[in-house]
Amino acid sequence: MKFSEIVQKLAIHLPDSPAVSTGEDPEITGVTAVDEATPGNLSYIEGGKFADRIAVTAATALILPMNPQLHQQASDRGIAWIATREPRLLFAHAIALFYQPFRLQAGIHPTATIHPDATLGENVAIGAFVSIAQGVKIANNVCIHANVALYPDVEIGEGTVLHSHCTIHERTRIGKGCTIHAGAVIGSEGFGFVPSRAGWVKMEQSGYTVLEDRVEVGCNSNIDRPAVGETRIGENTKIDNLVQIGHGCKIGKNCVLAAQVGLAGGAKLGNNVILGGQVGVNNQVTVGDGVIASAKTGITSDIPPGAIVSGFPAIPNKQWLKTVVLSNRLPEIYQSLKQLQRLLGPKSN
Repeated sequence: MKFSEIVQKLAIHLPDSPAVSTGEDPEITGVTAVDEATPGNLSYIEGGKFADRIAVTAATALILPMNPQLHQQASDRGIAWIATREPRLLFAHAIALFYQPFRLQAGIHPTATIHPDATLGENVAIGAFVSIAQGVKIANNVCIHANVALYPDVEIGEGTVLHSHCTIHERTRIGKGCTIHAGAVIGSEGFGFVPSRAGWVKMEQSGYTVLEDRVEVGCNSNIDRPAVGETRIGENTKIDNLVQIGHGCKIGKNCVLAAQVGLAGGAKLGNNVILGGQVGVNNQVTVGDGVIASAKTGITSDIPPGAIVSGFPAIPNKQWLKTVVLSNRLPEIYQSLKQLQRLLGPKSN
């Protein structure tokens, strides 16, 4: 499509009238990274530190930050551009103009097994070998890909997509516009065993698992249901692949959990929390609103709102950075200490 047409479509995502230079209004055939662009591609520049890419990119059009110098550089090279305060965000919307994920057409595959007591809304798509048990309620425009299993008493909200081989256990409530990726397991039994003289006694997990609207769960992640009460994932929270969320956890709105994060039972995250890859959170620990934990952080006690933490156990990020610098110098410090001990003699030991 023409660049001017793209600008028109993207303008709805901008708060103000955009700064634009359409040049000769080139034809745009796709989107790609600025370093990999070829003629006909639209790409983006995140900020001034990437300014040198403008001089070498083969992109025909760019999404730029609000930087007049970058605008001029693009214009001098004959590159069409649109400027915004959040280039990466606008580029995300641009990708959606050229690509939409595969979605099944509405209808029920003949190999699907659906209990007669299940309720299906309008325009529902159900793929091959899907199993839908008693009491399941599926709202309008839900898409269920092949080999998905829905246990009894499951509710799926409008427009939600369940990808192949995910499993939704009993007493699970999934909201509107959610995406559950391949292999994820939602509402499985929490790890509940009580010690007795005869050994471990299983505590049945009779609670509920609730995913609010627009939650996304990555491939092979797991969210457990509790013995009583509920495990709840807040609205618009995004969960990466290979994440474990224990029974009874409460996660707020707009959180992001990267791959291999693990939350022990009863952990609580506030709103807008970001956990980097392989972060671990102890059971019953509370992490406040807006907390950021860098990769491999071990959170063993409550973290106040707004903190940025790193390390194991978690400490303030700035303190951790200083500790890492000193840690890298330990061999040098040790040698200096040995030299000092030799100078002072044996009495100093």
